[in-house]
Amino acid sequence: MGTRRKLGRKTFSKPRTSYGVQNGTRLFIADNSGAKIVQIINVDHYKGRMRRLPKATVGDVVTVTVKRGKPELRGNILKCVIVRQKKMYRRLDGTRLCFEDNAGVLITKEGDPKGTEIRGPIAREAAEMFPRLASISSLII
Repeated sequence: MGTRRKLGRKTFSKPRTSYGVQNGTRLFIADNSGAKIVQIINVDHYKGRMRRLPKATVGDVVTVTVKRGKPELRGNILKCVIVRQKKMYRRLDGTRLCFEDNAGVLITKEGDPKGTEIRGPIAREAAEMFPRLASISSLII
């Protein structure tokens, strides 16, 4: 058996939130890595049921393919963290939160962001899971 990669995650578990994206969903890329729009092709560490599409929420790592962006990135398969989702989800303190779009940030296999800045807000759940994202983001909600 092989070892599982942590992908830069902290050791605590995040609370369960409503799934907002699934396989085939297109995400805007919120960093300056060169990709603009990506499509989800797999959700990492998702255990589902037969014929059920893998789902993901804020703070999850997904495998994506670049649909629009720089020519050298287009068609590549990369890892991405979801930082915003349109579907409303509930936090443990009772507040409900949703964003205007579905967005992600490209990361390396070690969990470090590929870009150097993040445009727009990111969810606190993603910032807690990936501290490097929190350090380069402009606004954490």
